[in-house]
Amino acid sequence: MKQLFVILVIALFAGLNATAQKVEVLYFKADLACCRARACDDLEKNVKSMIESTYKAGDVKFTTVKISDQANQALVEKYKAGSQTVVIVTTNRRNETITDITDIVRAYSRNLDTANFEKELLARISTDTK
Repeated sequence: MKQLFVILVIALFAGLNATAQKVEVLYFKADLACCRARACDDLEKNVKSMIESTYKAGDVKFTTVKISDQANQALVEKYKAGSQTVVIVTTNRRNETITDITDIVRAYSRNLDTANFEKELLARISTDTK
């Protein structure tokens, strides 16, 4: 009976692990004068803050990727990223879904409508995590 229980528990955890998905928001950042003048830094902080306050359990990971860093060159090429490019990468088993949300971020940097930005950002993340 104990062996059957152990086998069922192992099968359950294996099944849960196989269906788990990983969501990461990548914020690509250049080392430009405007970035040093806080424009890019403020935008980065706002995106990061919204994600971390909404997804407290770490369900969605926020990562800053510096474009000028040679170690990040493969990511920059893979996502065809420029300064302030933001992508959602959802990995589920062997499938990877990429959603470019740069349009939302750029619109926010122009109009500074925080409520609309947060609504659209979280809606896109929610769509990718379903």
